[in-house]
Formats: sequence, C-alpha cells, structure tokens
Amino acid sequence: NNSEPNTIGEYISALSNSATLFHQPAGFLVWGIEDETHNVVGTKFKPKLAKAKKQDLENWLSNHTHPSIDFRFYEGDFEDEAVVVLEIPAAQHTPVRFIDAEFIRVNSAKRKLKDFPEKERVLWKLFREHRFEREVAKEDVSSDEVLKLLDYPKYFDSLDKPLPANRDAIIERLS
Repeated sequence: NNSEPNTIGEYISALSNSATLFHQPAGFLVWGIEDETHNVVGTKFKPKLAKAKKQDLENWLSNHTHPSIDFRFYEGDFEDEAVVVLEIPAAQHTPVRFIDAEFIRVNSAKRKLKDFPEKERVLWKLFREHRFEREVAKEDVSSDEVLKLLDYPKYFDSLDKPLPANRDAIIERLS
C-alpha cells in the first residue's frame, strides 16, 4: 500500500535505469502482492485518485521525472483482490532522474546511481550503443498495413531499384 509519491518517483527512476542495464524493455512495480511470498493480498492504493502536493499523482510524477518517460498505471483485480501494476519503460538515451537524482536497483534495494560508478559507466555505454533504427516501430501489423505505412515506392526509387511486381515480393525485398 505504499503510496508515498517520492518513493514511487524514485522507483520509476531505478526501474527504468535498471531495465536498460538488464536489456529489458520495461520494469514493473506491483501493489497488492506480498514481497516475501508473492501471495496476492490486495491493495488500497488507487493511483487515479492519489494526489501529490494537490496535483494528480501521475501528473506530479511525470513533472518530476526527467527525461519524461511514458510510464503507465494499470488497475485490476486478481483472485478477488485489487492489484496495481506500474509499467516503466527502459531508459533510452540518458539515465532517468527523479527530482534531483538518478536511481538504480542493486539486488533488491533502490540506491542512488552516483554511488555505483561502474553501473553508471555500463549504463552510459549502453546508451551510446543504442540505435533508434534498430527499435521496433510497430508490432503485430499485416503486410497490407506495412505497405500503407511506408512510402515503399520512394524507397525503391532512392535505391534506383525496380519496384517488385506484387505485395509479397515487395515485403520480401523490404525484409
């Protein structure tokens, strides 16, 4: 039931940065699950109703997280108990900071990144190696939708290659 805004913000930073370190697309913070046993115990935390300094919690967290990341709260029931999941995307090009510090997970603890220079060095190395062009732009799309989204005639023209004769041949060449 920990709904303390600063603690949540620090975890957003720690889990985003740690997801990058562990080559994961996101990190997750869960309310309603007991830490030691992983039993579903439920939570009274309601992020949509929570406030921080007279602001909606999500807005306040977003305003104090830099760079801005698209974290999302999901609320639901599991085994007749309320459960909340906060999905936090991995940091992309710089460590995620909350207010005035970057955080990281070290084993099961949330710690300041500056206290772990080797982890910070590895994180920056990963940012330098990250290439936007290698990311997935959109998932689970049909070949027809791919062709609607791309200006494939211009692609083939810029390569001075003939446009393949049919959809399957175009998709194969693009692949």
